[in-house]
Amino acid sequence: MTEQSFSQKEAMIYSQRIAQMAKALWKAVEKDWQQWIKPYDLNINEHHILWIAYHLQGATISDIAKFGVMHVSTAFNFSKKLEQRGYLHFFKKDDDRRNTYVAVTDEGEDLILTMNVHYHDTRHLVLEGSLPIKDLYGKFPEFIEVMSVIRNIYGDDYMEIFEKGFKNIDQCFEEENGQLLATPLPKNECASEVNS
Repeated sequence: MTEQSFSQKEAMIYSQRIAQMAKALWKAVEKDWQQWIKPYDLNINEHHILWIAYHLQGATISDIAKFGVMHVSTAFNFSKKLEQRGYLHFFKKDDDRRNTYVAVTDEGEDLILTMNVHYHDTRHLVLEGSLPIKDLYGKFPEFIEVMSVIRNIYGDDYMEIFEKGFKNIDQCFEEENGQLLATPLPKNECASEVNS
C-alpha cells in the first residue's frame, strides 16, 4: 500500500469544502433549470433524459441512468412518462434484442430545440454570477480541475458524452441579431429507425 500524501485533517477539509460548494452551486443551478423548463411542463429529470436521448440519438436506459447520474428505475420511469407524452420512443435494434433503446421523437426534438431557443427568457443566477469572471478574463470559467475530478469518478465515456452534448449545441444553433436559431441534429441510423 502506498503512503498517503495528505493528512486526515486536510482530506476532511477538502471533502467538506467540495460538499458545501457543490450544494450551494446545485441550489442555484436547480433554481435556474426549474425556471427555464417550467413553461414546458417538465421536471429536471425529464428534461435531462430528453437532453441525453437527443444527443445520443438512441440510448439504452442504462446509458441514460449513467450519463444522467440517476438510478436506472428513475431513468426508466421518467422515460416512460416522456413516451406517454409523445417525446420519446422505445425500440429494439435488430442486432441487439436484449436492450431497449430510447430516442427522441420529432415532437421531442421540436421541444428540445424550442426550449434552447428560449433559454434566455428566464433569469440564470449561475450565468449572472459568472459574468464578472468573463468580463475580467474574456471567457467563462472552464473548471478544468473539477472536470478532471469528475472524469476520475465517472470515467472517460461519461466525459465524452458530456462534451458531445455541448458540441451538438454549438452545431445546432446560430445566433442572428441576438436571437438563437435552431437547426436539428442530423439523424443517425438509430434515429432514422425511430422516426420511420
